[in-house]
Amino acid sequence: MNPSECTSSIEKNISLVIRGKANAVKLVVAAVVSGGHVLLEDVPGTGKTTLAKALALSILGDFRRVQCTPDLMPADITGSNYYRPQDGAFVFHEGPIFTNVMLADEINRTSPRTQSALLEAMSESQVTNDGVRRALPNPFIVIATQNSTDFHGTYPLPEAQLDRFAVQVSLGYPTMDEERAILSEHASCEPIEGLRGVVTCDEVVQVQSEARNVKIDESVSDYLLKLVHATRKDQRLRLPVSPRGTLALYRMSQAWALIQGRNFVTPDDIRMLAVPVLAHRVVIDAKTKYGGVNASSCISEALNSVDVPK
Repeated sequence: MNPSECTSSIEKNISLVIRGKANAVKLVVAAVVSGGHVLLEDVPGTGKTTLAKALALSILGDFRRVQCTPDLMPADITGSNYYRPQDGAFVFHEGPIFTNVMLADEINRTSPRTQSALLEAMSESQVTNDGVRRALPNPFIVIATQNSTDFHGTYPLPEAQLDRFAVQVSLGYPTMDEERAILSEHASCEPIEGLRGVVTCDEVVQVQSEARNVKIDESVSDYLLKLVHATRKDQRLRLPVSPRGTLALYRMSQAWALIQGRNFVTPDDIRMLAVPVLAHRVVIDAKTKYGGVNASSCISEALNSVDVPK
């Protein structure tokens, strides 16, 4: 199975339970291929958790879900050492982060201290406990969800945490026809219960490796850099795109091209991915924010300010 067939199989499989959200599903698959993580921000009940489960089932990977609450501790995610009285030794008990796909549900409901437990894992695919480094399974994907309208008892994600998500995706409400199909499918059973795997984790790792070989012409690479530097000249942005964001857009564009069946990146790939990859990373100043300008519009303006290479 070639890379585009592999990713297409994953998309089609997920679309069996996530109706009418082809572009959102494609963005999630591209994030997986790029080796990144996904932040799903939307109103409750739009299928965020179902999407994460469907992805894990599609790649025949281990799946664990953590319901984030204010009293959740870092060790509840990473694991900790337990005393074993039989022989007087301390034994490490793995937390739910030791999996292929980890769903951090309502991540903004847990404290910044617990949120920070994910930083090392998301950046380096490892966990350090009592000075011992433990590698995480490969592939390792964090899918975090947060509700965009519920602010009671929540802790906004810090910039360092947001910068570690390759892409932010919103599913949105389905159309009437799509919702009619959902009602029909859920009449007698839960569709996700019948979902079967279509690729293996080893195949996903292979596709991730091949994505790194997708070519980016120097003119396209310069276009990407000019876009990033345009955000650093925008006085409205208190925090522009970081080098990590630059690399994320680079990797995502390679993955997106591979999904499309190409071995090269085009400027249109950069333009299509700029907002979902960069908007959640920038911070606009308070005056601009209350003036009705949001991060997505700032990224769109930066796109319009940079000449597209021929």
